Amino acid sequence: MNVDWHAFTPEPALAGGLLIGLAAAVLVRFAGRIAGISGIVGGLLRPVTGDRAWRLAFLAGLLGAPWVYGLLAGPLQPRIDAGWGTLLAAGLLVGIGTRYGAGCTSGHGVCGLSRLSPRSAVATVVFMAAGFATVFVWRHLL
Repeated sequence: MNVDWHAFTPEPALAGGLLIGLAAAVLVRFAGRIAGISGIVGGLLRPVTGDRAWRLAFLAGLLGAPWVYGLLAGPLQPRIDAGWGTLLAAGLLVGIGTRYGAGCTSGHGVCGLSRLSPRSAVATVVFMAAGFATVFVWRHLL
């Protein structure tokens, strides 16, 4: 196994993880809500009175953070090694998986595990196993 030491960035990854954890903790502490992206977006698709503002604010922060980072650290140079068809298929499969799994990786992996939820532990293991298997098949068998 080779490590790409130029792409190995533990400090920004740690800072990002701490910010995600802090945001999830603040949301659950002060709003009593779980920071699961699929649930937040799903709630916007079937709105409940008085429930829309915090969801829009959360999504605005989620979408605005890379813009703010770009202003502070310079423009981002994303690299996506996939075509539009692959991205579309992956997005649809993730969407289907979040419906069957009753949540997404942020809801189960970040928030559920921190609450010691057995259901979230199983869901996270399944998410990770499916990801490992997909990468293995895609890179080594196809």
